[in-house]
Amino acid sequence: MSSSLSVYLLDVSATRALVGSRDEQLLEVIRTNFGDDLARDDDYFGDAIADGAPTAYEALRAVVNGGPFSDDKDHAFQYGYAYKRLCSLTGSFLDNSCFTPHRGDWLSVVDEGLRALGITAVSVEDFGYSDLPAPLPYTYMPGSGEWTPERITQALEQFEATKRAVDESGQAPPLEPAVVEAVMQCLGWMRHAQARPGFGVIGFRS
Repeated sequence: MSSSLSVYLLDVSATRALVGSRDEQLLEVIRTNFGDDLARDDDYFGDAIADGAPTAYEALRAVVNGGPFSDDKDHAFQYGYAYKRLCSLTGSFLDNSCFTPHRGDWLSVVDEGLRALGITAVSVEDFGYSDLPAPLPYTYMPGSGEWTPERITQALEQFEATKRAVDESGQAPPLEPAVVEAVMQCLGWMRHAQARPGFGVIGFRS
């Protein structure tokens, strides 16, 4: 079974602040302009909704209002996907071609490549965890993580330090071409974010 990674460039603090914002105008805009998308998701998760899970819009409304949330842990995934929807609508989608689809421990393999280049401030495996803003309930799927502007700045500084060391020694870490390509894609995400003050990266694994 394969997984996918969806990665967005956005103002991390502003995006997290949407949770519990009670922004009725935002909800109305989404319901009016993206009703087909909501209906498509409801069709996909029809069995879970029949068992009591919230619809896509009900979950979105709960996220924006800060609750209430279902007491059934099996339904928490809908709130994770609702937050992902907010990120997709307020942020810019970043090229994920090195990560969608992927299988097995690919994210940890890319993390090893990042570490080989001295980059420890960020991790793509973080996108597989459940780092959703409070008070959203825990959900295994979708996984979610974020790279803040501070962590991105540190990661790029680490990479530049490694580049200087390689230039002096003439020896680069031996990495598989696919890993190099994925690491370069990660660096591209970070450079996009660094070019926009306050912006970072939020990613979802599903």
